[in-house]
Amino acid sequence: MTQRDFLDPAVLSRLLALPLHARQAMIGNISGKHRSPVRGSSLEFAQYRKYVPGDDTRRLDWRMWGRSDRFYIKEFEADTNLRLCLLIDASGSMGYGEESATRLDYARQLGGTLAYLAAQQGDAAGFWSVGETKMEIPTRRGASHLKLVLDQIAQMKPAGKTTLIESIHEGAEKISQRALVILISDLFVPPAELKPALQHLRFRKHDVVVFHLLDQRELDFDFDRPARFVDLEGGEPMLADPSLIGKQYREAVRIYLAELDEVVHTTGVDYHRIKLQEKYDDVLARFLLGRTPKKGGR
Repeated sequence: MTQRDFLDPAVLSRLLALPLHARQAMIGNISGKHRSPVRGSSLEFAQYRKYVPGDDTRRLDWRMWGRSDRFYIKEFEADTNLRLCLLIDASGSMGYGEESATRLDYARQLGGTLAYLAAQQGDAAGFWSVGETKMEIPTRRGASHLKLVLDQIAQMKPAGKTTLIESIHEGAEKISQRALVILISDLFVPPAELKPALQHLRFRKHDVVVFHLLDQRELDFDFDRPARFVDLEGGEPMLADPSLIGKQYREAVRIYLAELDEVVHTTGVDYHRIKLQEKYDDVLARFLLGRTPKKGGR
């Protein structure tokens, strides 16, 4: 697979008008368009604070001095660049789907497009694969680095058991500065184990987004004849009659999704449940629009 297989010029043209924003302050290494926790000298006023010896006297507010007979410094929000870190699941179950449109193919489209959009607005992008074969590319800016990220995304193959929980914990430790961490996965792990992993990312001050990829057939389980069900992550295949196990299966899925909803609610991650039957550009458009700062806000 090449970059051309998952980067659609028409989709990129449509989405370039929608900036990628972080929902919390970022720490970058250059001036940019994202809010930083560091005070700087932009046009966006943040607060007043009392003058202390050594402060730049050019930032004194003389009107406040006239009203209060005290010296105050005006502080402004600093703007910085965003660091986008993609964690894409490449375990065996990500190979589920049609031969030409698997779950991993959908993940490539989401992740590759977001990396391209971030690079186009001057931000840094990095990539971690989650699965049997690990790939790790730190976040950097520049066209050559973007090409490296996209090439590695193109080379992913679904294989092996999931290493999602370990990879999230590892990413939380290795991503040293605040970043926008986007996890793209089928989340085939117990929600009780996923919760502390997501909390680890949030504890490290990352803005966390989860794209949860599901197929409608996994939810409906509307198979009408006995079938051989294969575990894509290496377990034993199972011959079963859907009419006998369908009710229990759907109840298990309901409980799993309810537990997952509780996890994302308590961890405060930006969670998106996506069906593979949805157009990925519509999914990304909703995501980007939902992160657009309200007028008068940052």
